[in-house]
Amino acid sequence: MPSVREVTILLVEDDPGHARLIEKNLRRSNIKNEIVAVSDGQQALDYLFGAGDYAGSGRASPLLVLLDLNLPVLDGYQVLQRMKADERTQRIPVIVLTTTDDAREVSRCYELGCSVYVTKPVDYVQFSEAICNLGLFLSVVTIPNGE
Repeated sequence: MPSVREVTILLVEDDPGHARLIEKNLRRSNIKNEIVAVSDGQQALDYLFGAGDYAGSGRASPLLVLLDLNLPVLDGYQVLQRMKADERTQRIPVIVLTTTDDAREVSRCYELGCSVYVTKPVDYVQFSEAICNLGLFLSVVTIPNGE
């Protein structure tokens, strides 16, 4: 039986306040996993594919991605599309975490291969509760190793 390895969470969020709030509330939900935060889509792909600032460093495995859609350089749709088109990253679970709740955008993300779509509430208290609930969800999910 293969051993279970700690999952690293790649948080792709351009709003520093949202990123801090997400990490804080995941920690409140007793998520102790390493969280790697990047602030744009290109940085996310560089991390995933060991390019740019991450060249030669090798990415963590297994991995889970929390992905905002509205990002600079490359948006979340582009990141998701590139991840799911490449055999090295296509099995990495992606949770879209964004303020967009348009049904067409939700459908588009699932068509591109996201695992879960979560709408970030605008209200601070509801946002915090949603992330705590996400943390509880993540604490019981089994992630494929991806190797």
